[in-house]
Amino acid sequence: MNDDRQPIDYNIALALEGAAAPRTAKAALVMGRDGTYRSWTFGELRENTVSYAAALGEAGVRQGQRVMLMVRPSMEFVCLTFALFRLGATVILIDPGMGYRNLLRCVGRVRPDSLVAIPLVHLLSRIFPRPFSTVRNRVCVGRPFPGSGPSLRSLEARAPRGETTRFAAGRDDLAAIIFTTGSTGPPKGVRYTHGIFHAQLRLIREYYRIGPGEVDQPCFPLFALFSTALGARAVIPEMNPAKPARVNPRLFVRSILDQGVTYSFGSPAIWEVVSSYCLEHDIVLPVRKILMAGAPVSGALIERVSRIMDPRGEIHTPYGATECLPVASVSGREILAGTWDRTRQGGGVCVGRPLPGIDIRIIRPEDGPIRSWQEAGELPAGEIGEIVVKGPVVTGAYDHDDRETMLAKIRDGGDFWHRMGDMGYLDDQGRLWFCGRKAHRVRTEQGVMYTIPCEAIFNEHPEVLRSALVGVGKEGAQRPVLIVELAEGKKRTDRLVAELRALAATYDLTSSIETFLVHPSFPVDIRHNAKIFRERLALWAGDQLQEQG
Repeated sequence: MNDDRQPIDYNIALALEGAAAPRTAKAALVMGRDGTYRSWTFGELRENTVSYAAALGEAGVRQGQRVMLMVRPSMEFVCLTFALFRLGATVILIDPGMGYRNLLRCVGRVRPDSLVAIPLVHLLSRIFPRPFSTVRNRVCVGRPFPGSGPSLRSLEARAPRGETTRFAAGRDDLAAIIFTTGSTGPPKGVRYTHGIFHAQLRLIREYYRIGPGEVDQPCFPLFALFSTALGARAVIPEMNPAKPARVNPRLFVRSILDQGVTYSFGSPAIWEVVSSYCLEHDIVLPVRKILMAGAPVSGALIERVSRIMDPRGEIHTPYGATECLPVASVSGREILAGTWDRTRQGGGVCVGRPLPGIDIRIIRPEDGPIRSWQEAGELPAGEIGEIVVKGPVVTGAYDHDDRETMLAKIRDGGDFWHRMGDMGYLDDQGRLWFCGRKAHRVRTEQGVMYTIPCEAIFNEHPEVLRSALVGVGKEGAQRPVLIVELAEGKKRTDRLVAELRALAATYDLTSSIETFLVHPSFPVDIRHNAKIFRERLALWAGDQLQEQG
């Protein structure tokens, strides 16, 4: 008997079309500047997406091409991304905040066929031509100049009217390459399929109950795509997404209040600034859901944020990575009521239970590749090991990087596990506790020390803003060094060092720490402004100790 059913079209551009169909005239995207707003309806987003797809086709962009997209958060960013999905091109997204050296390295590795970008990026590509040597087609989003290629507007005027044929995508067809922050090594390009985007949308819609009627203020541009695809209105905040800790809280809060924002996703660094501002000015936000991710979230921050929103509101701290997001989640209420005290005592940070369809296990850590699941040594509940995950949101490979792919994936029959690069354990309730990055373990003669549990002890000191445990010396015989960044206005004193040493002696897991240093300002990642670059701090600590003799 023949199966006449049509294959499922997984093209993620269909999500925007599905969201737009029943709400053509409703606002889908809002941008604010100096208290004034411009908005686009779902119908206008769809029309612009179709028009941009025709314009890109006129420029020579075709199915299967790799297109580097570098435009500022805007209507153009949203519609160009969906237009490229519609054409069946692969969208390359690189965070410009990673610095031009890392950016050029990423461009050279990913080998784009086309460049769709603002004039400044086209100029950069002419000044440093080698990484862009594979680019055949150019589109300038803005005023063009000789060498930038034609403008998007001129291509729209020349392109044929009417809808272009949409690429019918399979689950495993490549949709995008998104780069990691590079917090523990060079940034890597993660291969996203249309099927993975579909799985992410489903999880966000069903688990966090986000959809039509909601108003989102996403602090990371990519999440504006998810909002509109789910039928929610996206409000692009007036901020530089590459510098979240420098967000202007007055502008951020004003757009939330003006637009009636109901939920927002951002790094803890943003909510530190915004919550302090709201408490200082006695402001309660209309948001009903706040998602914080990108780094461990303290109970103190959750408590502050809960005071600036409706008491019935929800705070969630999703756990994941560029390679797989989200995979676990926990509510702010559960953290404050049941896990934060344990975190403060050195138990690690609870990041919650696996989301539906996600499997999380803990295995014995290995520095090299693990070729099959049979070779992985699964650990029992309560024992710290390497975190591995499996499920529909887990990406399968890094782009043009077989070595890193081999190190990060474990084959399990026809499926695979992703090695998160994180250390942690599962408790007897099935909750995952994060204990730090695998690369940040401190290997002393007495045993292995984990950053997050140890640092929590010292973060309790009222004069400490944050701390970082690093190892100096040869692995297996490293000297544990505790580096602190002090709260504003505080200075290093002999009294402070004595108090930190007394704290260390109070707990078994920190009793071997005898060296304490003060750093003026920790180096942190660009995307979330919260992940500490402990590798750099370890080098700095080594230099400091050498100078001290």
